[in-house]
Amino acid sequence: MRTIKNLKATDGYSLECYFDDGGKRNADIKPYLKSEAFQWLQDINNFKQVRNNQYFVSWKNEEIDLSADTLWHIGKVVN
Repeated sequence: MRTIKNLKATDGYSLECYFDDGGKRNADIKPYLKSEAFQWLQDINNFKQVRNNQYFVSWKNEEIDLSADTLWHIGKVVN
């Protein structure tokens, strides 16, 4: 199972994810913001409150989360 070693939220609603295998991926979260479940994240201040527990990321309200595997799959490789 992949884990997230480090994480950074960007102003463009993406997450820069640094994984335990040394890989780095940039996961665009904008498509998710159209979903009712993710509307709270449309406020950039809320989006930037992302928390990393290594196996998934969540936000302050604890109702929204994405797994490390999901972020790896949707993320684009960054060199």
